Amino acid sequence: MELSFWARTSGTWINVLTVLTGTGLGLWLRGRLPQAMQQVITQGVGLMVVFLGVTLASRMLPVQVGSVDGVIVGLIALVLGGLLGELWRIEDRLVSIGDALKRRFQGKGRFTEGFVASSLLFCIGPMSLIGSLSNGLEGDDTLLVIKATMDGLVAIALTGTYGIGVGFSILTVFVYQGFLSLAAGALAQGLPEPAQSPLLLVVTGVGGLMILGTGFNLLEITKVRVASFLPALALSPLILLVAEGLGFTVALL
Repeated sequence: MELSFWARTSGTWINVLTVLTGTGLGLWLRGRLPQAMQQVITQGVGLMVVFLGVTLASRMLPVQVGSVDGVIVGLIALVLGGLLGELWRIEDRLVSIGDALKRRFQGKGRFTEGFVASSLLFCIGPMSLIGSLSNGLEGDDTLLVIKATMDGLVAIALTGTYGIGVGFSILTVFVYQGFLSLAAGALAQGLPEPAQSPLLLVVTGVGGLMILGTGFNLLEITKVRVASFLPALALSPLILLVAEGLGFTVALL
């Protein structure tokens, strides 16, 4: 039976709603909490994002390409992807979109920073990818609903720091997850079990490192140009496919 448009994209709409709700609550609390409390909330989220990033990055550890560890593959993909990202000015272009939205809707303060940080945080990771494919193929939005709940809670904290720019990340969530859900049939052909797929494990690991960078930004440890590393998500499985084509064995330890 052909799934309806709603059945294939329900998780994305729910995700959009929770981010908007979280942003609204964050704006309401923003003027009612002392600065120190807002900072503690942001730091708590930052620490959790760092933990999540490390956890996801460790997924690439079991991958072996010939005699080369998956971590090395992730490093190569990250460096090459970062160079491509800087060449294509991905971070700058994303910031430009945020600045344009800020001018259009008369945003203030750290609007653009909030838009970029939340867009990356809400879209990078296996839950967004696998959840969207599951929603589009089977109409099962369970994973995206779980993710949506988490995103809504995180949006409350991020809005306390960055303001209403966080809410505009729904545009990124809508386009990214909506596209994946609608294109799921083509993208998921031959897609193996995520826990057993070296390709998806390396992608997840690289995505985890990018989430780790977002955590560092939230904690203001340093300024990582996370968006510049986005090409690495496409390069990491490509490197494995090329290695297989050259005769190297790609397996899990």
